[in-house]
Amino acid sequence: MPNRLAQESSPYLLQHADNPVEWYPWGEEAFVRARVDDRPIFLSIGYSTCHWCHVMERESFENADVAALLNRHFVAIKVDREERPDVDRVYMAFVQATTGAGGWPMSVWLTPELKPFFGGTYFPPASRWGRPGFADVLRNVTQLWSERRADLVQSAETLVTRLAEQQRGAAAGADGGRTVAAADTLAAGVAQFEQAFDAEHGGFGGAPKFPRPAELLFLLREHARTGERRPLDMAAATLRAMAHGGLHDHLGGGFHRYAVDARWRIPHFEKMLYDQAQLALACLEAGQAARDTEFVDVAGQVLAYVRRDLTGPEGGFLSAEDADSLEPGQDAGGRAEKREGAFYLWTRQELEELLGDDASVFARRYGVEAAGNAVQDPTGELAGCNQLYVACPVDEVARWVDRPVPEVEGVLEDGRRRLLEARTARPRPHLDDKVLTAWNGLMLAAFARAAYVFEGRGDAARAAAALEAARRAAGFVRDTLWDAERRVLHRCHRGGRVSIPGYAEDYAFMVWGLIELFQTDGNPAWLRWALDLQARQDELFWDAADGGWFSTTGADPSVLLRLKEDYDGAEPSAGSVAAQNLLTLVRLTGDSSMQGRLDRALVRFGPRLGQAARVVPLLAAVLSSYHAAASQVVIVGERGRADTAALREVVARRYLPFAVRLNVEPGPVQERLGELLPFVAPLRMLDGRATAYVCADFACRQPVCEPDALAAQLDAIGGGG
Repeated sequence: MPNRLAQESSPYLLQHADNPVEWYPWGEEAFVRARVDDRPIFLSIGYSTCHWCHVMERESFENADVAALLNRHFVAIKVDREERPDVDRVYMAFVQATTGAGGWPMSVWLTPELKPFFGGTYFPPASRWGRPGFADVLRNVTQLWSERRADLVQSAETLVTRLAEQQRGAAAGADGGRTVAAADTLAAGVAQFEQAFDAEHGGFGGAPKFPRPAELLFLLREHARTGERRPLDMAAATLRAMAHGGLHDHLGGGFHRYAVDARWRIPHFEKMLYDQAQLALACLEAGQAARDTEFVDVAGQVLAYVRRDLTGPEGGFLSAEDADSLEPGQDAGGRAEKREGAFYLWTRQELEELLGDDASVFARRYGVEAAGNAVQDPTGELAGCNQLYVACPVDEVARWVDRPVPEVEGVLEDGRRRLLEARTARPRPHLDDKVLTAWNGLMLAAFARAAYVFEGRGDAARAAAALEAARRAAGFVRDTLWDAERRVLHRCHRGGRVSIPGYAEDYAFMVWGLIELFQTDGNPAWLRWALDLQARQDELFWDAADGGWFSTTGADPSVLLRLKEDYDGAEPSAGSVAAQNLLTLVRLTGDSSMQGRLDRALVRFGPRLGQAARVVPLLAAVLSSYHAAASQVVIVGERGRADTAALREVVARRYLPFAVRLNVEPGPVQERLGELLPFVAPLRMLDGRATAYVCADFACRQPVCEPDALAAQLDAIGGGG
C-alpha cells in the first residue's frame, strides 16, 4: 500500500511512496502525531537525483525489518531539499555543527518540538566504512529516548539556542564593518585562489572537485578591473579542464555534478540545472574575456542540451537528470538495479562495434581503453567501462594515424553522432521534471546572455533560439508562478500544481534572469517586473537592523531558525545575487534607496570582504564591480535593421562586465522605457541612423553611428574586443 507521500507532487517524495516506511511529508499532521504519541521524529532529507539517497532507500527504507523499527518507534518524515531549502538549511547547520560534515541523504532525529538531537548523512544498513549501521542507530536512539530522554531534550534545546546565537552573530556582520571594503582588499582574494590553484589539472584544491562558477566570475571581474592576466589564466584553465574532462558530456552536452578525481576525469553523473546555467554563464564570459571561441561553443552545447532534455513543453526549465539508470537492454519493469553512469559509459568493444575501423581514432581522442579508464572507482561499478574525456589534441591524433586534421575532425564528429544515437536508445536516467523558480532564473540569465554573445559572433540562428528560450521561460514563470494580485512568487510547479511561497533565492535569481533578458531583449516589461520583484524581495526578506537578506520570511513556525546564507557554493547565495542585482539596477536607474541597501549588504562583511572571496566569491565579484568604472551603453535603433545589428555586434563582441547594455527601440517602446529610465527618453537616432551612446553615470559621450567609432569609445572605457 502506498504511504502518505503518494499524494505529494515532489518527484523525490513520490520515489518513496511505496516504501514500507510510514512516511509523512513535512507538516502539521506529522508534528501532531509525534506529540500525541510522544515519539521522536526521524527526518530524512534528500532529492530525486541523489545517488546515495537511492542507495539508502534500497538498503534501508525498502527493508521490511528496518521499516518496522522506524514505524514502531519514530514518526518518519521525508523532505525534498529542493522544494524546502528552508527546512534543509536548519538541519544541515545542525549536522555540520555536530559532525563537521554534511550532505545528502541527511538523517536527523528530532524531538516532537522539531529540535534536533542527533544526525548524520548516509548510514549503511550494517556497520561498515567506519559508519554505524542504520538499524543499530535506530535501536540506540530508541533506547536513549526511553532511558535518557531528559538529556536528549536538554541537548536539543542547548544546540538550537547555540545555533540561533551563531545566526544572530552572523546576521550582524562578522567583523562589525562600517564601510564598504576598499578595492585593494580584493588582491588578497585573488592570492587565496592562486594558493589553492591546481596548476596541473585546473580547479582549486584536490579531489573531489566541484564546479563553483562564482569563483570564476570573481576572477574574471578582477582581470577586467585590474588588467592582471593571472586571474583570467586561472579561470580559463579551470574551465578548459572541466570542458575537456569527463565532467563534460562530450556527446549530449551539459556538465555532470562533480568529479571524484583531481583530473576532472570521472564524474558523479547527475546533471543539475543550476550547474548548466552557471557554467554556461562562466564559459560565455571567459570566451569574451580570453577571446576564445571554444568556451562559447561549450556554452552553446550546454544550452542545446538544456533545450533538448531539460525544457518542459510550456517553456519552463526542468530540474535535473539522475546519476543512475538501468543497464542497456534492461527492462524498466523488472527488478534490475540501476547503476551510476550506466547511460554514459562505454566499453572498447561497444566502440568497435559502432565505429568499425574508425574506433581507434575515436579511442585515441577520448581516452577509451580496453580495460576501462576509470582512474578512481572505489565501489568497482565502473570496471571495464570508459568515460569519454579529451585525452589527445586533434592534431596529435592526426599525426598518429597519418591523416589530415580536417579528415580526423570529420571522423570524430561522425563518431560522436553515432554514439549519441546509440545512447539515445538506452534506458534514460530519471528526469526530475519539477520547475523551480530560482533555478529557472539562473538558466534564464544564461540563455539571455548567450543570445547577446552569439549575436556578437554573427550567429543569428543560435542567438534567436537562445532569446526565444529565455522569453518562453520568463513568460512561463510570470504566468504560472507569479501571483501578481498578491505579489507572491511561488517556488515550484509540477503537474499543473503550484506550491510553496518563494524564498529569497527565488526572487533574487529571477531578478538576475530578468535583468539579463532586458539587456538583451530591450522589452521594458522585463525591467518593470524585475523592479517589482526586487521591491517585493526587500519587503519580505530585507534585514532593516543589520542589512542583508534573510532566506525566509520567518512566517513558518515549523522552521526553527531564520537564516541568512553567506556562502556561495554550488548555488550562489541569495544575498550575493541580490547585491549583484542592486548594483546593476542602480546603474540603470540611479535609485538612491537601492544604493543604500547595496552599501549595507557589502558593509556587513566589513573592510576585509576580499579576504573572504573563497567563501563568498560572487559577493567579492560584486565588490570588484562596485569599485570599477561603471558605464551605460545604449543603442537606439530599429530592431531588424542592418545598422542596428552592426552596432549591437560591436558591443556583444566585447567583455564589458561593468557596463549595463540597453537596446532601445524608437517610438512607443522607448516611451515606456523612459518612464522607468528617464535618462533614456531624450536619446535619439541621428539622421535616421542607428545611434550608440556610451555614458558614465548617465552622462553620455558624443553619440556615434559608425561601428568603428563605437569600438573606439568602448576601448576607451576598457571594453577592448
